[in-house]
Amino acid sequence: MKNRINWTATILIALGSLLILFPLYMAVVVALKNPVEMARSILSPPIHWHLENFTRAIAMTDFFQALANSAMITVIAVTFTLLTNSMVAYAIARNLNRRFFKFLYYYFISAMFIPFPLIMLPIVKETSALEMNHPLGLSLLYIVYGLSLNIFIYVGYIRSIPRELEEAAIMDGASTWSVFWKVIFPLLAPINATVGILTCLWTWNDFMLPLIVLNEPEMATLPLKQYIFQGQFSTDYNTAFASYLLALSPLVLIYLFAQRWIINGVTKGALK
Repeated sequence: MKNRINWTATILIALGSLLILFPLYMAVVVALKNPVEMARSILSPPIHWHLENFTRAIAMTDFFQALANSAMITVIAVTFTLLTNSMVAYAIARNLNRRFFKFLYYYFISAMFIPFPLIMLPIVKETSALEMNHPLGLSLLYIVYGLSLNIFIYVGYIRSIPRELEEAAIMDGASTWSVFWKVIFPLLAPINATVGILTCLWTWNDFMLPLIVLNEPEMATLPLKQYIFQGQFSTDYNTAFASYLLALSPLVLIYLFAQRWIINGVTKGALK
């Protein structure tokens, strides 16, 4: 039987790929040109590769210090988000028939509908009063503010896990703590992958929370450092785009290394 080509789907996929690849092409081309080449033609490939744009971007942004700050905040936020949010969701999911836990569930879910600009000023005041204007304090904010969406994701998944598994473990003498870590948490691997990816992308790329929380320049994350290229009268586009690519590269490398586990985890979570 001859396979028929779905031209509508093929054209839509091609247009979608173009929308993603064209900005990436522009970023690479501009980052490798100098201002003279860019003035002649912004779309054409570079005649000579001006790698000095990258060395200048590393020096101007103090790249490795900012990279260390972003990496530390992201690792702490992802690790403790998976550990704490899953425990809270488990307690709610298994007691959702009780009024108190049902109230907690809807209380957390309602936080998803509060726009960030509305709570921006209270965050500034509270973090300043509690002396949380540092990377650890910022990591704690990511763990707390991701709780509403993560509770929504985790509770739906945990409620699909049969209670008989836990009852069998309890019959064998396992405590609630052991049931969670030895029975439930391993079964959460697909949804942990989804939550981990969402938290990692949000934490690494976020600009607003670091902007309002971190006061010292040496604590700045990679997205904050990109702000120095926005001048009042001019912008060094070649160095700026080189810096954007440097800031993007760690996540791309992680994805290329771990894409098999990431796609596998997301797929299992979707099929559950």
